[in-house]
Amino acid sequence: MAATTTAATTAAAGRTAVPEGPHRRIATQNAREGFLVELFDRLWDPYRKRVAHVAKYEEVVRTAGGKFVNDHIAFRTFACQTPSTGIASVSRIFEALGYTAAGCYVFPDKLLAAVHFQHPNAEFPKLFVSELQTWRLDAESRRVILKTVAGHRASVKDDVLSALARLDEDRTERSELMDAALDWFCKLPWEPPEKATVTALNKASQYAAWVAVHGYNVNHFTALINSHGTPALADIEKTAAALAQAGVPMKKEFEGARGSKLRQTATEAVVIDVDVLDSGRPAKMPWTYAYFELAERGEVADPETGRRARFEGFLGPQATNLFEMTRVK
Repeated sequence: MAATTTAATTAAAGRTAVPEGPHRRIATQNAREGFLVELFDRLWDPYRKRVAHVAKYEEVVRTAGGKFVNDHIAFRTFACQTPSTGIASVSRIFEALGYTAAGCYVFPDKLLAAVHFQHPNAEFPKLFVSELQTWRLDAESRRVILKTVAGHRASVKDDVLSALARLDEDRTERSELMDAALDWFCKLPWEPPEKATVTALNKASQYAAWVAVHGYNVNHFTALINSHGTPALADIEKTAAALAQAGVPMKKEFEGARGSKLRQTATEAVVIDVDVLDSGRPAKMPWTYAYFELAERGEVADPETGRRARFEGFLGPQATNLFEMTRVK
């Protein structure tokens, strides 16, 4: 096995330096892990710039002498057959880099399904990838979504996935692979939708309208409360209160009771200008983008051994309410 390295050393292999981000502290064991660290921090960089609440959180943690560890990253997708889109549109890149499915979830009221993925290296964040089951929408909403995704760019090539999977053996294509991965997540996968289309779609599903204008962009990153390492931010209540005191608008309720295996809350979502068409002409319109989540994880007992360990999964009812954070007010 390769000697342990950090993203600071693997960055030199890329075309540009890795931005400062919460994943650089992860000690990596091979080239694929180094690639993941850089990819996550380069996804973090534009997210942090857009979500002003993040800088406030970082300041609160720094002042308290704590540490920020990213618990999970969330992505959203459309599940369609023609072209074939959905969870795999996002997950396959990460699966080629070592992630595997660890849990499945359904949200009947939201017409959503999701899978969470974990990496063998427990220091890496979990991934929570959801999809809108478009066939369960009304006929007009389906028509609008299918018209939108009809212009979906070509899927990530098999050769790219193969190259990602064998990065430990061959690093020669690293910078090109990074560019391809970043383009996939950061660039809208279809032509911008009509402004009127987004507004109409929002009435049927705010999730659908979000995906239409943001594509596979990160929906949120998440602070793991357990890793703060300071009494001032020792639980989710203290952390949320500190953020509110710093002027960050917070979700009014906490998901999960005290002492339960998972507790969550979030900042309110920021609004940014997104690309749309107005009668066929390029235009901008304000729309909700992302929020910053907080997660506090409790312990559960292994049913076979009785040993207690931190709960690393997700709970459907809690996630249902967090999906609502991007609803346009």
